Amino acid sequence: MEEITHRFKILSQITRAQHFAWRQAVTELFPTADAREVVLRMWEITGAQTAASYLKRLDPTAPLAPQVARSIAWSSRCMGEDAVAWEDGAREDGDQAFIEHADCPWVHWHRRCDLLSEDRPGCDMWFSAMVETINAELDSALRFETLQTLPEGAPTCLRRLWEERA
Repeated sequence: MEEITHRFKILSQITRAQHFAWRQAVTELFPTADAREVVLRMWEITGAQTAASYLKRLDPTAPLAPQVARSIAWSSRCMGEDAVAWEDGAREDGDQAFIEHADCPWVHWHRRCDLLSEDRPGCDMWFSAMVETINAELDSALRFETLQTLPEGAPTCLRRLWEERA
């Protein structure tokens, strides 16, 4: 099992390296293209595809925000990110949750490549597309907000998820 874990960590780093190589190729081959716009579009597509995966495991009759937060934390940890999710009982319906990343290899890669300004917008685009896709499929009103981020100097990335009620 240790060998599998080691290999997966390496594979995750290769995947992130490919992202930045892909971004460089776009800027070299299409110098007039807005690289940031291309990157945001990539995260938008990725968010929609991730939502499609999450939807297979969501129970639409149960509070949605905690389920999605747990899905995000699980998939984030799979990719080597230090992520946790928790529910907040402040809402009577229980449909509020938080996702927190204490560390994230993406931030380190963005910083190393002098692209830190793309980190939060990319994550926010991913969250937005993921939430929009889930809402379209389930006719729900899931929302998210970014409360703080590592690239902006906070100790963690912290996002709140909740479902608005009519």
